[in-house]
Amino acid sequence: MGRHSLVVFVKSPETGRVKSRLAADIGEQKARRLYRCFVEDLLDSLDKGNYCLKIFFHPPDQQNVLAKWLGHHRCYEPQRGDDLGGRMRNAFEKCFSEGFEAAILVGGDIPDMTGEIVTEGFAALKSGDAVIGPSHDGGYYLIGFQSGTFVPEVFTGICWGADGVLKSTREILENKGLRLSFLPLWRDIDTYEDLTALIERHRNKPFAKSRTVRCALSQKRTAGRSAGVESDPSGSVSGDL
Repeated sequence: MGRHSLVVFVKSPETGRVKSRLAADIGEQKARRLYRCFVEDLLDSLDKGNYCLKIFFHPPDQQNVLAKWLGHHRCYEPQRGDDLGGRMRNAFEKCFSEGFEAAILVGGDIPDMTGEIVTEGFAALKSGDAVIGPSHDGGYYLIGFQSGTFVPEVFTGICWGADGVLKSTREILENKGLRLSFLPLWRDIDTYEDLTALIERHRNKPFAKSRTVRCALSQKRTAGRSAGVESDPSGSVSGDL
């Protein structure tokens, strides 16, 4: 099917807040530590795929920080746009302008997602126009398009972080007449409840030895409600990308 691009949206854990709802329960410093584990575990799975992996980072002045953290060998691109929707739209347009025939975008808060899911997503794009990976909270953890069927309207006028993101996106795509495929339901990590569910879901499984679970177990023992943590204004597909 020609060239494929996988976009991973990553926030710098050195600036601002990451995973604001999780930070409300365990504190910002612990949330940043966990977010690092999320991204590192995710990339361990995704690095093995047959596609061009691009890390689109935010804020846009943090490339040196990201490269020092995740390695200078990676392809980094700054996220551009006034809101999450604009940044996702621009990431797809950047990939397609470089000649990629299909692109998939995921966030950095799905540490247990496997590379097989991405492979399945690109396979779906061989015969379909768009692919979505729905998340349990009414959003999505993955979205992808062929270059010729890209619909930028799915990133405009969406209330990011609300439980109707998937429904609104699906309606736009179906109204355009696109052939839409769905991947397995997944649970991204936005809250403390998501974190404890992750631990339980992987009990006695290989992912139990991951950075994320080992770090999460230590946070779980010390978790406590922190006051004064506001919602992250940048939002995400279903929480914080």
